[in-house]
Amino acid sequence: MKCPHCAVEIHAGFEQSRINGANNYWNVVGQHLWHTSFMTCPSCKLAIIYVTGRNNSGGSDVDEFLIYPKTTGRLRAPAEVPAHIAEDYHEACAVLGDSPKASAALSRRVLQSVLRENGFAQKDLAPAIQALLDSKTLPSALADNVDAIRNIGNFAAHPMKDTSSGQILPVEPHEAEWNLDVLEELFDFFYVQPEKARQRRAALDAKLAAAGKPPMK
Repeated sequence: MKCPHCAVEIHAGFEQSRINGANNYWNVVGQHLWHTSFMTCPSCKLAIIYVTGRNNSGGSDVDEFLIYPKTTGRLRAPAEVPAHIAEDYHEACAVLGDSPKASAALSRRVLQSVLRENGFAQKDLAPAIQALLDSKTLPSALADNVDAIRNIGNFAAHPMKDTSSGQILPVEPHEAEWNLDVLEELFDFFYVQPEKARQRRAALDAKLAAAGKPPMK
């Protein structure tokens, strides 16, 4: 399994306990028998906790579900992403299951921050997206995905989505998750790949300097 904190592959070595921590494996709460499964990730040393419920009166069981950490299974933003943008992205991921509306609002805020930091500083979100697309700087597949945010977001029906974001507004099915998918692609394009290219150029310049040659232009 992958650790839900650090995404490192780990061996699942869970211990079990009833909810109130006593020695009995199951504990009756309501109509269910409950117990926890828990372990510490050997890589990041953080706790992983699941809960399972078995119906005590012939009804349905409750499948095992993760209660800590609260996660959608998405990886954290790459280290190259500015901290204030990564913070909003992580929060958008964290609330996705509980409130897609809130997640979509946060992801629109992240999108606008990314666009502003890369030269697309229009006041409202839809014109900023259009300016990015008009710049022809994105690969065609990524441009299509960014353009789809406007279509899925239905800015025409909900014009407040067109503004500086942060608004809690209705979302179409899967809109919030799609926004996060596209943000991850934009992180790679605007932050990760340029940093990798910078590091490659720096390494080559170091080799040229050692050979007594001028750096790359």
